[in-house]
Amino acid sequence: MTLLSAPIETAPMGRLQLSDFPRFIRRHPLVFLGGALLTLLVVLALAAPLYAGDPLSMKPFKRLRPPSADMWFGSDNLGRDVFARTVFGARISLLVGLASTASAAVGGVLIGVMAGYNRRFDNVVMRIMDGLMSIPTILLAIALVSLTGSGIGILVVAITIPQIPSVTRLVRSVVLGVRERPYVEAAICGGTRLPKVLWRHILPSTIPPLMVQGANVCASAILTEAGLSFLGVGVPPEIPSWGNMISGSRLYLAIAPMTCFAPGICLALTVLAVNLLGDGLRDLFDPRSKRRR
Repeated sequence: MTLLSAPIETAPMGRLQLSDFPRFIRRHPLVFLGGALLTLLVVLALAAPLYAGDPLSMKPFKRLRPPSADMWFGSDNLGRDVFARTVFGARISLLVGLASTASAAVGGVLIGVMAGYNRRFDNVVMRIMDGLMSIPTILLAIALVSLTGSGIGILVVAITIPQIPSVTRLVRSVVLGVRERPYVEAAICGGTRLPKVLWRHILPSTIPPLMVQGANVCASAILTEAGLSFLGVGVPPEIPSWGNMISGSRLYLAIAPMTCFAPGICLALTVLAVNLLGDGLRDLFDPRSKRRR
């Protein structure tokens, strides 16, 4: 490899050894705190069938019971275990958030790389992205639900479409700067095929900012799913979700406050964990932002 074709070297992070873990926590506490909290929530959600009861089991004789040893968060207006429904509701929020983030990332990277590298394609696709950004997520979800019916897949599509333009713009801006680098021009002059140039020299530069943007998209998707379920256009009512749990407990807030507080607190903690992870990743990949703060 010639000097011109060699990529610009950055400070290597290296592999994180066990002895370096305390120092990593001190230097990047937000990454550790957000990642640990989010990992705990994911583990609790995945292991829900092992320790939580049936979230759909109704016991009318135990309606609106206060927290007890049998039902840690009490019961709702149909006698269902609020703790079990809250834990299983985490599955829906995390599934929708991660699926929407992954879909928006894949679509945004594919479109953004091509738009940033091909000027003719850029003029057309960015006008389409401008049009997509003008579509409100709630109105799009209502339209899709009315046409196809409610479901998790429809919800993911409705949340993903408005998120793709922001990811596309981010990737496009990175590609516009990277494609003018000497090592990219040297690879092209050396006869390297376009797919290999994109995969080897351009795409890796989009990963750090994409990880930070992905955390923001995930937090927004979780909140959007809760809002849509609260309005009744999210997941079906029989599926436990934090949004429809909060919606169904409004009338009983004074009698059984845990029916509303439990899913609300879990929703806030999940969004907080994702935002902390996103802020920590921003500091990790851009130390200047940490110095400014």
